[in-house]
Amino acid sequence: MKLSKIITTAGVASLALLPSVALAEEAAAVPVTPEVAYIFNTLLFLIGGFLVMWMAAGFAMLEAGLVRTKNVSMQCLKNIALYSIAGIMYLVIGYNLMYGGAEGGFIGSIGLYGFDPVGGDALDVGYSTASDWFFQMVFVATTASIVSGTVAERIKLWPFLIFVVVLTGVLYPITGKWTWGAGWLSSMGFSDFAGSTIVHSVGGWAALAGALILGARKGKYGANGSVTPMPGSSIPLATLGTFILWLGWFGFNGASQLAMGSIGDVSDVSRIFANTNLAAAGGVVAAIVLTQLRYGKIDVTMALNGALAGLVSITAEPLAPSGLASVLIGAVGGVLVVVTVPLLDKLKIDDVVGAIPVHLVAGIWGTLIVPATNDGASLGTQIIGIVAMGAFTFIASAIVWFILKVTMGIRASEEDEERGLDLAEVGVEAYPEFGSGSQRL
Repeated sequence: MKLSKIITTAGVASLALLPSVALAEEAAAVPVTPEVAYIFNTLLFLIGGFLVMWMAAGFAMLEAGLVRTKNVSMQCLKNIALYSIAGIMYLVIGYNLMYGGAEGGFIGSIGLYGFDPVGGDALDVGYSTASDWFFQMVFVATTASIVSGTVAERIKLWPFLIFVVVLTGVLYPITGKWTWGAGWLSSMGFSDFAGSTIVHSVGGWAALAGALILGARKGKYGANGSVTPMPGSSIPLATLGTFILWLGWFGFNGASQLAMGSIGDVSDVSRIFANTNLAAAGGVVAAIVLTQLRYGKIDVTMALNGALAGLVSITAEPLAPSGLASVLIGAVGGVLVVVTVPLLDKLKIDDVVGAIPVHLVAGIWGTLIVPATNDGASLGTQIIGIVAMGAFTFIASAIVWFILKVTMGIRASEEDEERGLDLAEVGVEAYPEFGSGSQRL
């Protein structure tokens, strides 16, 4: 095409856009019908829900890559089991505990089978209640996945699953009531948009309690303070898991806008997507630079966890910050991971996948920084919320872990730990051609 024709075509096209701009501005001022808003709000919950559900695959792949070969099947089994248990427990008791009861209270309604996702499509609430239940449920499973990675390679399967029953059915819904269930912290003005504390720190506190009571893996720490590296089975698998989690986070944060029935809501969701992505990028770059400066080489596992820490950090307030602020918030999360991982080793707290630095520490940071970009949040209230949910979850989780320890035992025997939980408890090796109990071809 000749240049003159290109210029002419471009000029005509630009003129043609002028009425469109005027029409768009006029359309922005016209509210959609309740039926249309209902459809788009429900669609947001459903899309966000299946993206967060896909994070279950991300956690499974991340953990499978960061544990040793002999424990990969166990991690895969734990993740599909905990997701399923979380869904059932949230249906049977958790949803009522989280959203029932009076506003400003400490606990919701106590009773079995308090919610039926089949019914309840009232137009006046603005969305299908089944879509809302599904979206809330997948968050519960995320909290349990955090615990799975920390206690990997030495926890027995059934005690872990029993803990998941309590965590997803009771502990998480109670703290969820305090905040998203219009409870006492919500009344105080505590702000946690998508769950830096409500989801991630709660999971981190439960994981920390488990790690302390369970103890470190055999041979991880020497009597002289030495730390024995225990490399994971597959960096490519862990990297895939990280990218899956990164993708799922757009549903985690974006759909927490809870509405897509107006131009303003859609614009906010878009801004949340952008800020979420930028924070993750900031976490990666910060972890890469800091590990290079500190160790002389770049630790890829730190880069992966840097991405996740950046995502956790921005989750408490992904809408208000500017793009640059989002990068900085995520970068601090990445720095916290690099600093906290060796600190845990000094304390002899064995966190196999780094979930405590990523979800607990970065979750606290993300919640504390909210007032810097959101004028409606108070630092004092943020601290109260962090401390209250942390104390309750840690103490309650420790009690549950201790009861399980003295009644049925939570730790695999030294022999089972040595040969791997794939053979000891699952009976199916992830990589049988490399396993000690298989017939080589």
